[in-house]
Amino acid sequence: MSDSTNNKQREEDDYVPYVSVKQRRMEKLHKYATQRRLAEPAPRPEYEDEEPSTAGPRSGMSLLDQTVEQRRNNTLPEKTEEEKRLEEEKKIEDAQARHKALVSVQEAASGVLYTEPIKTSWEPPKYIRDMSEEQHMQARNKFHILIEGDNLVPPIMNFRDMRFPEPILEYLKEKKISKPTPIQVQGLPVALSGRDMIGIAFTGSGKTLAFSLPLVMFALEAETRLPLIKGEGPIGMILCPSRELARQTHEGLCLMADKLAKGGFPHLRSLLCIGGINMGEQSDVLNRGPHMVVATPGRLMDMLTKKKFNLDICKYLCMDEADRMIDMGFEDDVRNIMSYFKSQRQTLLFSATMPKKIQDFALSALVQPVVVNVGRAGAANLDVIQEVEYVKQEAKMVYLLECLQKTPPPVLVFAENKNDVDDIHEYLLLKGVEGVAIHGGKTQEEREFAIRSFKEYKKDVLIATDVASKGLDFAQIQHVINYDMPKEIEDYVHRIGRTGRSGKTGVATTFINQHCSEQIRLDLKHLLREAKQRVPPFLAAMDDPSEKYGLAGGCTFCGGLGHRINDCPKLEQQRRQQMGAIMSGRNAGDRADF
Repeated sequence: MSDSTNNKQREEDDYVPYVSVKQRRMEKLHKYATQRRLAEPAPRPEYEDEEPSTAGPRSGMSLLDQTVEQRRNNTLPEKTEEEKRLEEEKKIEDAQARHKALVSVQEAASGVLYTEPIKTSWEPPKYIRDMSEEQHMQARNKFHILIEGDNLVPPIMNFRDMRFPEPILEYLKEKKISKPTPIQVQGLPVALSGRDMIGIAFTGSGKTLAFSLPLVMFALEAETRLPLIKGEGPIGMILCPSRELARQTHEGLCLMADKLAKGGFPHLRSLLCIGGINMGEQSDVLNRGPHMVVATPGRLMDMLTKKKFNLDICKYLCMDEADRMIDMGFEDDVRNIMSYFKSQRQTLLFSATMPKKIQDFALSALVQPVVVNVGRAGAANLDVIQEVEYVKQEAKMVYLLECLQKTPPPVLVFAENKNDVDDIHEYLLLKGVEGVAIHGGKTQEEREFAIRSFKEYKKDVLIATDVASKGLDFAQIQHVINYDMPKEIEDYVHRIGRTGRSGKTGVATTFINQHCSEQIRLDLKHLLREAKQRVPPFLAAMDDPSEKYGLAGGCTFCGGLGHRINDCPKLEQQRRQQMGAIMSGRNAGDRADF
């Protein structure tokens, strides 16, 4: 036999099949474990009558088996349903808390951290400064004002003691504002003193004045010291979630500026930055330098990117309806806008609905903030009579005509989507009702015409989506009709808050049926109870887990009282959107690779 044949035969005899690295490692571990068990002596009992241990690290039982054995012997107490739910909620809240802080990218990257609030030249009158903290607390308790923070600013009960100039006091008198509302009693001094602030108060309580008046005062002081020239400004800025709210705030600033100019003070210029309008019409304000800017995030980012103006000397930033702005997806825009600031700014956040998760999120951007709270965040205005009626889907349109007879015009009707708004508008016009409609699908000219004609009482009914639910002030509205229940209880609170404003009483009628989710009906049931309103039988009869298991307290994510964070529909929707964004990004990547 040849040598080559012998070598081949030996190779076949020595052949060992391929074994993966993972399998070899597992076999080695198994071998070591076997050797260790053989080498260790069996545990002996200390006394002959004592049985060997059946639990513990040297028992020879797996940890899983030990846990089962201990539970069988009742050595480990079973957790209650409440404890399990609380643990689960804590995990969800911790996951939400890991969200990025609301600070600019540059500040986060460079590690800039402001520790002291901005100093201003304003201070309360001496007699108020000399009062004790107990006296200040008595004043706050009188108006049910809750305040949190360090080095608290005292409340002030009248506008004159807030040191406003005479033209501003005349302006307030013309507007029939004789004394500050609770949020203004505490909010105005806090803002005027330069402190960062979270302001929470029910709809129609005068929040807009609480943040726009300080901006006018800061702009006036800056212009008096050193007039602005081309390329400078603004001194301060207000961000709003909708165009209509931004225009309303801008008009208020312009009225105050005109009143000051007539009183012999320098003329202040306000710039409106919203989508759908021609910025060329405001070229004069841009060229001379705006003192104040009121904007929606999208158009403001566009203006800053194109360097139409800068925020080099801007020291005041207010976000109106702050929680809604973040919920609507403007969070990254707000963070990008903050990166245009060159120095520390005073930041104020105002809303009627400010869930704890938004407060915690916002606190990351504020310096020694003061939280001013008038009533529970997300609570309904107590001046609104809430009537909830069960109406079948097909009967809504006809019943709407009956509801319009409850009060004289003007009346505001809310619907969830654009098609319903258009259908209701067309139906009411056919029935001879003078109405106008507004939603995101209409042009800016159509939206402005609708709001203007409704405010001037040329039209009796305004039909709208939630674009008109946040912040808009219609002084004479006595009746709000929810053609359908919104998906979130916060939207409901904002909707009904269009009536019952400035101390007046209003009525809110809401159509509800089985098309509404169980969670929103439970939230509504608890909201009605909290406001001491009549709860209709079909809501009262609902099976309520919070009553059944004693899980009171509401959701810490959205503020709804009828559910917990484990069952929060808003959180679930947010997760779906995030997952959708991730999947669409992956699909786009796959298409690009292809």
